[in-house]
Amino acid sequence: MRSRAIGLVLGFSADRLLGDPPRFHPVAGFGALAGRLERQMWADDRATGATFTVLLVGSTCAAGAAAERLTQEHPVARTLLIAATTWAVVGGRSLSREAGHVHAWLDAGNLPGARQQLTHLVGRDPSGLDAAGIARATVESVAENTSDAVVAPLLAGAVGGIGGLVAYRAANTLDAMVGHRSDRYRSFGWASARLDDVLNLAPARLSALLAAALAPVVGGSTDGAMTAWTRDARRHPSPNAGPVEAAFAGALGVQLGGTNVYGDRVEHRPRLGSGRPPDVADIARAVRLGDAVGAGALGVSALIALHRRSNP
Repeated sequence: MRSRAIGLVLGFSADRLLGDPPRFHPVAGFGALAGRLERQMWADDRATGATFTVLLVGSTCAAGAAAERLTQEHPVARTLLIAATTWAVVGGRSLSREAGHVHAWLDAGNLPGARQQLTHLVGRDPSGLDAAGIARATVESVAENTSDAVVAPLLAGAVGGIGGLVAYRAANTLDAMVGHRSDRYRSFGWASARLDDVLNLAPARLSALLAAALAPVVGGSTDGAMTAWTRDARRHPSPNAGPVEAAFAGALGVQLGGTNVYGDRVEHRPRLGSGRPPDVADIARAVRLGDAVGAGALGVSALIALHRRSNP
């Protein structure tokens, strides 16, 4: 268990220092493999989509668990393997960097540059967004992705080791690829979307709790975060984005939600929080809060790994 906890700390630290691996990123490789398999298997029904999800997530989890078992008698090798896997699947540094680039474009008054940069963070159409709309989209992305890309994989690693780390990232990647509600993936991607929802239930709520507890780090309000979370989260269409975005909104003293455009689809998201609209400065505050939440989740995950009684 010490190998698991130390590996998580080392991998998280590598992500904060180095960002994503610059070449041969394993998540990109998994995505390419999943894309090829999807093109071969696709059918407009849930059963085929569920088989696709089970094959990819199950085989990835089994491979990760087998790798950890092979190093069972070699604690240094196990620690380094967990660290390398954590580094590959945690995305906190990249999230902070992309949000920082949006902030820089907005701060320079360059709306076209900010809109283009925003496409690295969100799936919505940024072409009609003004500075306030770009700031809102960035804060929402930082909140949701802090949970998805940092807190959730750390918890998965604490509970399931390498198998948990890679299985979570596989499920999250499939959700991004086929889990959205397009005509092609409405049925085929159903299982991937639901699996991602289930895996993120606990991480999203831990993220919201940490955002509330750490709100003073960015001059925010713990009470405001808790109020927004308990009052507004259920209004959001996502069971997991709702708590995190609401808690960030309350912690930062801003209001999130509104109309989002996704190609030909328009969604009217409920208002989260009761503050003012986010501005450019709130992007930097959201990034600092997200970084603090990630560090807090690392501490929680390391403690879970240390105190688990079952053998890895």
